[in-house]
Amino acid sequence: MTAPGPEFPTASRTFLARLGRHTGQHPLWWVAGWVAAAVLCFAVAVGGVTGESLFKRLTSGEPRVPGQSQTARDIIESVEPSLDNVMLQVAGAPLGDRRAVAAAAAASARLMDVPGVAAVRSPLLSPTGLDDPEVRPLLAGGTPQSGRSLTIVDLDEGLSGSERDTARSAVEARLADVAKAVPGATGSVGSYHHVLKAVTGTIERDLVRGEGIALPLTFLVMFFVFGGFVAAGMPIAGAIISIGGALLSLFAFSHALDLDATVVNIVTLLGLGLSIDYGLLTVNRFREELAAIAPSHSPTREKAVLAAERTVATAGRTVLFSGITVAIALSGLLIFEAEIMRAIGLAGVSVVLVAMVVAVTLVPALAVLGANRLSRKASRAVEDHGLFSRLAVVVQRRPVVVILTGLVVLVAAALPTLTMRLTASGTELLPVTAPQRVFFDTLRSDYPDLAAPEVTVVARSADTAAVRAALEPLRHEPGVTDLTVRPLGTDYQLAAFHVDGPPASDEAQDLVTTISGLKPGFETWVTGQASGQLDFLDSMSRGAPYAVGLVVLGTFVLLFLMTGSVVIPVKALLLNVISLGAALGVVVWIFQDGNLEGPLNFTSVGAVESMVPFLVLAFGFGLSMDYEVFLLSRITEEYRAGAPSDRAVSLGLQRTGRIITSAALLIIIVFAGFIAGDILIIKQMGVALVAAVAIDATIVRMLLVPATMTVLGRWNWWAPAPLRRLHHRFGIRE
Repeated sequence: MTAPGPEFPTASRTFLARLGRHTGQHPLWWVAGWVAAAVLCFAVAVGGVTGESLFKRLTSGEPRVPGQSQTARDIIESVEPSLDNVMLQVAGAPLGDRRAVAAAAAASARLMDVPGVAAVRSPLLSPTGLDDPEVRPLLAGGTPQSGRSLTIVDLDEGLSGSERDTARSAVEARLADVAKAVPGATGSVGSYHHVLKAVTGTIERDLVRGEGIALPLTFLVMFFVFGGFVAAGMPIAGAIISIGGALLSLFAFSHALDLDATVVNIVTLLGLGLSIDYGLLTVNRFREELAAIAPSHSPTREKAVLAAERTVATAGRTVLFSGITVAIALSGLLIFEAEIMRAIGLAGVSVVLVAMVVAVTLVPALAVLGANRLSRKASRAVEDHGLFSRLAVVVQRRPVVVILTGLVVLVAAALPTLTMRLTASGTELLPVTAPQRVFFDTLRSDYPDLAAPEVTVVARSADTAAVRAALEPLRHEPGVTDLTVRPLGTDYQLAAFHVDGPPASDEAQDLVTTISGLKPGFETWVTGQASGQLDFLDSMSRGAPYAVGLVVLGTFVLLFLMTGSVVIPVKALLLNVISLGAALGVVVWIFQDGNLEGPLNFTSVGAVESMVPFLVLAFGFGLSMDYEVFLLSRITEEYRAGAPSDRAVSLGLQRTGRIITSAALLIIIVFAGFIAGDILIIKQMGVALVAAVAIDATIVRMLLVPATMTVLGRWNWWAPAPLRRLHHRFGIRE
């Protein structure tokens, strides 16, 4: 019989070791507690406890920040509050048929009887007939012969939320009667409320579909990685509980912040991926420790407890390092002014914390309960020679060639980022075939006089003529098709520019920049999607240096405390920047340039969503450092155990290579589930993070890291004498 490995002396047992022992001694308590917590989380998030679902509290729209665009909107809203309305587009209506028109007019008039309706605008209700110039904007083509008309129902401003919902439902029912009153006509109903419902509903379906794809496939992959159902199920169980925690945290944040609908998928996607990563690392280390303690016999309960203690003390330490690193990367989002970025940052940090705690408590508890099954193939976890050690030897023979080749590939992939264009889509987030996308695309093309101007100027002036004279020269700017000026209350003027192309086109953004540079003798503020986009990017640019500084400093300090080196953190940061640039280049090539539209089922808008680069840098950096910590913690462990630097690299790669590649494959599966979704920004995030993880786990982690560590040799572990003393005193060791 092989004697079990020595226990940790009681005096030196760390907090993590004590936590691991307690988890191993009372596994059923921990499992029952987490199951109860998960049930509560899901029940609250989906409305089973409070009666209010997280998905009903979500919003949608372009990201907003303080700036001239928001100021202009506030001024317009204070003078002319926007009306909540519901619209009906009727096609195929024989408007020359007096009987049909009369029936439709009667049905339209009954809309005024609905409680909460303020006004009804329809060509059918014109007292002077369909040829009245004032109703032409409500007719497609401006003529009754088109057979297409638009009815707009405005709701009262003072309605409560429930009253508004009741009024909207009643209006929709009666609008259907208007279309039915005209033989052969068809009608479609739309509103910005409908768009929000379409976006949030699509995201909810994407979430279910993404997880429905990801969870079974990840379980299947882990079955082959671990060679058993029990081991494969442990990280999945942790992931499901982490998703519940993510949804609960989002529900809580929705009461303090306006949460955009896309936040849900982004955060649950992160929680799912990290939980699987951490669960995979923890289960593998448990099997390794179990093999060292009881290599040829079924483990006793005490041996399983000891394996849990050692696992949490070692792999748990790695999980905490990794989780804190990811949290630091996401906390950089808290620096920015945009509320949506702060919301994602807060929710992301919270789900990382949940994933960390699950990995060091629930997963070891499950491992102890399944120790007998885990021990059967545990010897595979402690092999010192294998595929990855042979890969390390090959790399170490030609490290300079590997470094140069890897850098050339990454730089080439990153080149498309030099042409990146950013946009903030509205209904374009939906697929082109989505009913509300079709509704508003038709509205813009068939009723151009009702289309919102691409660029709107609010001027503090009581003189309409003076404002018109100051802005009239801009009629000749590229893309400008029309300019109208009218009073806005008594103190302001409202100027509306119509510009060819999408609302956030280059021409619209150039016009905003030109107007902002004018000195007309009175104050002006510019709003519209293009102006909001420029304000958002300007705000992000102001916050970026502080966010980057926070992330870089925090990551550097953490890696230094772990390794005692200043070289390794600097090298890790540089490699991550290059690999993330390559991932963004892939996004530009696919989504901006329109490649792979068919296979990925999207329609290019000629740009990348403005939030994507910032989110990719935060999430991608965190995930990259996740794998960096996995590898470096094991290399450092072997180096401190007395292995030469090159041998430590080889052993570290062998011990973690299978885990890193398996974790990367699993997280790619997770993100691929969201690539299959319908919301454009989620699809872009999925592709970006798949590219980031694939590049990092192959080119960077398997090739560039061992190659650079081979070239640097003992210099990998260099630090100035004062920092060495600092690490000796404060460094984090097992």
